[in-house]
Formats: sequence, structure tokens, C-alpha cells
Amino acid sequence: MFGKQEIKSFLEEKNIPFEWVEHKAVYTIEEMEELGLESMDEIAKNLFLRDQKGKRHFLVVIRADKQANLKELGEKLGVGKLSFASEERLEKYMGLKKGAVSPLGILNDENCAVEVFFDEDFTKMPRIGVHPNENTASVYLSPEDLLRVIREHGNELEIVSFA
Repeated sequence: MFGKQEIKSFLEEKNIPFEWVEHKAVYTIEEMEELGLESMDEIAKNLFLRDQKGKRHFLVVIRADKQANLKELGEKLGVGKLSFASEERLEKYMGLKKGAVSPLGILNDENCAVEVFFDEDFTKMPRIGVHPNENTASVYLSPEDLLRVIREHGNELEIVSFA
């Protein structure tokens, strides 16, 4: 199971450059903003969603300053009605707790069941900030490195444009 320390070790072993920032536990983007980090425009908002039947699960990674309309998002992604997945599903599929949703949680998805939709805006930025599977730190790395980690793990990944 990849927790905070395992993520740090993983990045070091893969020779992926990163910046690590420890902070108090945060559960929302608003609480992240209150930390006063200089790089809020690089912070990802991560939504763990499921389809209406609960058979498909999705991780949507968008810029923190964007809003996600679940109805429009479901239509855009071609999956119909979406809703937030339960904490139980988050634990089962990504090994994460509420408030710690992160694209790095994909490393805990042994069956590669979670489909990842990644905001195209991040591909134009030098780095992205995400939790290292716990909400008491943020790790900044290049979007290219993060996308490579997801692809190498084997999860479906699609880069999409969010208004």
C-alpha cells in the first residue's frame, strides 16, 4: 500500500524530481488556499466518481480554480450520470481516505479499475501539486512524470479539456 513515505521513496527510486511540502491536514481546496502556498494555480482538484450503476470508477484531475458540473462531465466523458463515490469505494479502489484523493492513489489500484481523466491545462504547466496519498503534505512534480507514472501502472488515462 502506497502511503506518504512509500510515495516519497517511489519518486526517489524512479529518479523523478519533486518538491515536497509538509503542512497541516487539509480536506478541501479552500483549506489548501488558507495554507498560503505560493503555487495554488498548480494545485489539482481530484474528484473520485462513479457511474450510475457503480460499475465504473473515475478519477478526474482538474485545476483547483475550475468547477466540475457532474451532469456535464458525465456527458462530456460519455459515461452518463456521475456521482461522487463513497468513502468505502475510495478505500477499496485507491486505498485512500477522504481528503487525500490523489492521482498517486492509482498506485494502490491493483486491478487498474479506475479510469483517469486529466485536465489538459496541466500539460502546459511546468508542475502540478497533488497529495502524496495523505492530506498532510503536497508534492509538486512535472505533469509529464505524473502521467508516465499513471500510464506505466496500467490505468486508462485520457487527457481532456475542461472549461
